Amino acid sequence: MAYEWRLFWVGDGGIPAGGRPVPGWEDLEERERALGLRKRQPILVAPDGRVEPRLSECLRRSAFSAKAQGTQVTYAPLYRLFFTFLWQRGLDWNEASEDDVEDWEDWRRRGATNPAPVDGGTWAKEQAALKLLYGIAAQRGLVPSNPVTLASPTDVKTSDVKWLSPRAFRLWRNVGLGGMLPGGLEDEAWRGRSAGRDTAYADLMYSSGLRRREGGTLLLCELPALGQRNYYPGKVGQAVAKRAGYTFYLGHPALQRVEGYRMSTRALAVTRARRGGAYDRLPDLRIIQSVSRAGRVRWRSRDGRAGESALGRLTAAERMLLFVEGEDGLEPAMLWLTESGLPLRYTSWTKVFERASDRCAASGLEVFATPKMLRHSMALRTLIALHNALDRRLGLTPAERLHYEEVYGQVWLMVKDMLGHRSEQVTRDVYLEPVRGLQLESLLGDDDNPVNAEKIAELAARTGLILDAA
Repeated sequence: MAYEWRLFWVGDGGIPAGGRPVPGWEDLEERERALGLRKRQPILVAPDGRVEPRLSECLRRSAFSAKAQGTQVTYAPLYRLFFTFLWQRGLDWNEASEDDVEDWEDWRRRGATNPAPVDGGTWAKEQAALKLLYGIAAQRGLVPSNPVTLASPTDVKTSDVKWLSPRAFRLWRNVGLGGMLPGGLEDEAWRGRSAGRDTAYADLMYSSGLRRREGGTLLLCELPALGQRNYYPGKVGQAVAKRAGYTFYLGHPALQRVEGYRMSTRALAVTRARRGGAYDRLPDLRIIQSVSRAGRVRWRSRDGRAGESALGRLTAAERMLLFVEGEDGLEPAMLWLTESGLPLRYTSWTKVFERASDRCAASGLEVFATPKMLRHSMALRTLIALHNALDRRLGLTPAERLHYEEVYGQVWLMVKDMLGHRSEQVTRDVYLEPVRGLQLESLLGDDDNPVNAEKIAELAARTGLILDAA
């Protein structure tokens, strides 16, 4: 008998995460549809092959299913690990006690046989995941009470550095992603073949403030058309946003780089894939027939079945199945592709950023970045720019601005909308709270030097909260 729980996702054809298809489950997709299971719902299978329907219901219609897709993808593997720990103790998933949770925490963080102990921040996330699931189970009477009663860890560390100055970003992008040397020359030893794609993605994220999943799942038809504007609006679908869809804004230089990627690196990848027959071997692809002005996309599958959906309701997994057919053949509808011409999973960008930061470190540079840091940086730049714009338009001095709190409150609202936050308070407290206490009015009142890299560099030197490059 096996001793590990397995994790499956509805719509994946019976292939466990990181595994192979299970014999006898060839008609699984039809059975899932008949049962009314939602796409990308996690299904946990016990080591004895049993699917616990009560557990599945806890994951189907509950506070768990209301979580963002990225959160669900993070939490479900943690459940599998904890259930396996219980099973090896002779316990089922709903038999966990407070002692079991404490022993699990001890092993995860300090266990001598654990090859990769987790820190306080990671354990805090795992604790939240378990508390959520067992809270749902307790409400439904499946467990006597929630066994997750541990106090929050005290060694949770958060980096003070959440922002990149413009010049620090350019240095990180050019050296880490673009294969340049710190001095600005090309590195002849550089062997990266995805520099065009990676730098375009970084520029898009730094300019727009999109989340990793939002920027990483864009379809070609969702890109604004390049013209002569300074900023271009686009829409984030609710199925890939954290909570609800919203409008994002992309600067002209960033959109130019994205268009350059489409016409060069991406086009070459598509050509290679067509010549190698890569698209002919994909059984589940959906060929887009039309996209209406109202945002309805219609498609057909290879077997002739038709389907349609609102663009905003397409999940990350569904977007990877969409293709468009042109004069030269099929190509993915997703913007970002692998070198082999297939849609790139948005989670892959974390590794891309890590490798870029490692390359900078190997070059002796103290610059690094994550997708979230680029989002924070966009918010900071926008906040300062909007404050300066209002100063100039109203003809206020920094001191006079203190009397116009109501007017400047609109700046926070605008940044909130650009980030897709539900409330202004989230923007203030989570993203920009450290900046709010920096007495920006003393730095941003110079009409002869409006907001730019120098302003942010001054903040970086003064506070130590912003990563800058000399």
